[in-house]
Amino acid sequence: MGEPNRLPPQGPVGAYQTFSVRSRPDKAVRTVCEQVGCAAWRQGWESVIDEATDLGKQQAQYIRTQSGRTFREQRTAAGLTVFRFESGQRCFADHRTRPELYLVRDGDFRGNPTGRKRVHTRPADWVEHMQEEFGRFNDDRKRG
Repeated sequence: MGEPNRLPPQGPVGAYQTFSVRSRPDKAVRTVCEQVGCAAWRQGWESVIDEATDLGKQQAQYIRTQSGRTFREQRTAAGLTVFRFESGQRCFADHRTRPELYLVRDGDFRGNPTGRKRVHTRPADWVEHMQEEFGRFNDDRKRG
C-alpha cells in the first residue's frame, strides 16, 4: 500500500493529536448477538426440531427447560416441533469478534514527541474526547 495523500503539516508535530481505531488481527473474543448485528437477535428466529429422534428430544428438552429464552411452540403437519423465538434475545450461535481499540496519541504521522497515548475503554468516550478537541480547535480558529 502506498503513502496516503497528505497536505503538508502547518505546525510542529507536538501541536497535533491522532485519533484512531484499531483491532488486533490475532485476537478474537466471544461476544453477544447485539454487538455483531446478529439477524436472529434483531428479527427473532425459528428452530425446527424432529422430536422423533434422540437428538431432537434432547434439543427440545433443553429449549423448554434450560435455554432461558422466550418462545412459542407449534407442531407442523409433518409432526415436527417449531420453536419461534422473539427478537432481542441471544441466539444459540457462538459469536466471535475482534475487539476494537479506541486510541488517542500526541503527534501525527511524523511521530509522537511526548510518548503520551490513551486507550479509551468505550467508543462513546473516544467520540466525546474527539468532539471536545474539535471544539477547542474551532474556538481557537474563530479567535484567530
